[in-house]
Amino acid sequence: MAGTGLPSLGRVKLADLVPSDGLPSDSYKISVSILSQSLAQFSAVIVQFPTTDGALLRSGLESARLYFHQRETYPPSDIIHHTSESHDWCKTSGYYANPHLWQETYDYRPGLTSSELNNSIELPPAGLSDIFTLFGKAARDILDAISYHLNLRSSPFVEILDNAPLRNQEISSSVLSVCCHGRPSFQGPQQHHNIPATQEDGQLLMYPDNDHQVDKSLISLVKSDRAGLHVRDYQGRWILVDGDLGPQEAIVFPGLALYQATAGYVNPALHRTEINMEANMYGRCSLGFKLLPKSMTSLDCSEMRAAGYGVEAQFQLPVPVDDFMQRSHPTDHLFNRPAFQCFNFQPTHDGMYSILRLRFC
Repeated sequence: MAGTGLPSLGRVKLADLVPSDGLPSDSYKISVSILSQSLAQFSAVIVQFPTTDGALLRSGLESARLYFHQRETYPPSDIIHHTSESHDWCKTSGYYANPHLWQETYDYRPGLTSSELNNSIELPPAGLSDIFTLFGKAARDILDAISYHLNLRSSPFVEILDNAPLRNQEISSSVLSVCCHGRPSFQGPQQHHNIPATQEDGQLLMYPDNDHQVDKSLISLVKSDRAGLHVRDYQGRWILVDGDLGPQEAIVFPGLALYQATAGYVNPALHRTEINMEANMYGRCSLGFKLLPKSMTSLDCSEMRAAGYGVEAQFQLPVPVDDFMQRSHPTDHLFNRPAFQCFNFQPTHDGMYSILRLRFC
């Protein structure tokens, strides 16, 4: 891709993506270009939070490790989930486990209070409210930056998003999931023998979600305590996207809801998580935020039509969000969009990129 785009996964500062009134600054235009190009080439981008936020993310991951480490070796059947296709997609809260994926999750959803099976209040990982606020604001700024790149009006998706802040009695559609993959003490009756494994550099690696996963979000953000997240790029290659993250950096990628709302012009990321079987006693912990549309709304492409985009037949009719979130979505047709805009970039001294010139692939 040398000379026709980014040489590697794009890296942008969140501060440069915050919208403001008046003419856009050069740093905003450059950052939007890098963001859009990285999403087009790699289906992901690295976003750098202010340095002060690194401490919050680090403490959140440390709290997650301790939270999962203190849990029992195998959960009761009542809190075992084997699929995300549920009519309760916007009501998940608290601890869940999926032994087939060797994954444990604690969902934090503002407006809901989780409880254990004995009706006692569960003590969650620390700092979730602050991390939810941090990731939620970042996701909305990134969504606005994508909208700017598409020549849509400002905040075009505000009607399908939660109020910010939530009104009284409202429950958040978006969710912050604290996850743990491959905790060695997490044992299931199947002992995970059906999970494909490979040997690399003397280490046993497992891919529990062997094919891939696709988030149904508008925007997803992921921060992990060790590398292992792979995303498929536009050439069909699986690339490791969190191999060199700084303490204040996170991975961002689009989901199926944004694909639907933009008439397919923003492809969702296909991703999978690698489990290192020689990891330490805590497993691989991550913080994952999903910016989700409200349940009582519909996904339509009116903003894309207003901006002059052609809308194919499959996107013509509005889709109720509840229906969209509960049904399965084949992914073999997702990478057939027209050629995207390409830019020439050169790295700068701080690891970011500067744009040289615009061209079309």
